[in-house]
Amino acid sequence: MLTVDDVHPAGEKDGYDAGGDLGRGALRHIAWLVDRHPELRVTLFVTPDWRQISPFPTRPLLARIPVVSEWVRLAPILPKGTMRLDRHPEFVRFLKTLPRTDFAAHGLHHCHPGPRIGMEFQRQSPAECARMLREAKRVFESAGLPMARGHQPPLWHVTHSFLSACVDVGLEWIVAGRDLFTAPSDEGIAAMNGPVGVSMMHPTLLRDGRLLHLTTNFQATSDVDRAFAILDRGGLLAIKAHAIKRVGAYVALDGLDEVYRGYLDALLRLIEERYGSSVFFTNPEGVAQCVAKRTRGTLADFPAQQPEVGSSHE
Repeated sequence: MLTVDDVHPAGEKDGYDAGGDLGRGALRHIAWLVDRHPELRVTLFVTPDWRQISPFPTRPLLARIPVVSEWVRLAPILPKGTMRLDRHPEFVRFLKTLPRTDFAAHGLHHCHPGPRIGMEFQRQSPAECARMLREAKRVFESAGLPMARGHQPPLWHVTHSFLSACVDVGLEWIVAGRDLFTAPSDEGIAAMNGPVGVSMMHPTLLRDGRLLHLTTNFQATSDVDRAFAILDRGGLLAIKAHAIKRVGAYVALDGLDEVYRGYLDALLRLIEERYGSSVFFTNPEGVAQCVAKRTRGTLADFPAQQPEVGSSHE
């Protein structure tokens, strides 16, 4: 399973490419990979109306004021609607040309007051989270971009309010955790970013079985042996990439470029050669469908824990 975060219409003319340069930019790597690997399915997590400019505070004086710093914008943001999907039809048309590629929302604006700028679902009530999720869906619909029935919350952060809202608006799955270090095992619990108490390599059902959680467990910095260890134990290999490689001085370790693309190409070839048809190439939507068929309303085939997840590792 390969998922890509932070996809939106910004291009080099905006200071960095998040997909806006279409076949000339980051998205060319996705097109290249799905062309070389006919079984590969990709899910792009697209932010409906991206407003974040800087991932870090740029107003140091405000950032030093206790309490106040938690409630004010510590970096400038784009005007509302600047990167809204339905205002960038060429971008949407290009996304829809990518074969075997699904699209799901990644927040609404990908920004928040306070020092944790990208952590969008922080203090919102269940009603406010639900409003944001519904607005994300409306933007997708207005743009004519099909939206899968899941979500990737920015910066792996979930709260009880967010989980309640996901169920209320009818979402079926989230990719909200990341663990790149815990040794693969059936008992392994994700302990890096995101929800507490979920499996690091198996689907975990939350909210009395109404919401499926999947954990990212592989990226550009991970060793091939980790991928084999997960697959050998019957786990879900969940590979993560980010569309944005560089923003100013910040460089994403798992940002899409020629090097990471080449690594993924080699990894996929090795998996195909080692496992053949015994490996099922899928995406979050496909995993959710498989879980629904296997559980038939029970948790018998999945991790026994049903954690009520409301905090995250930062």
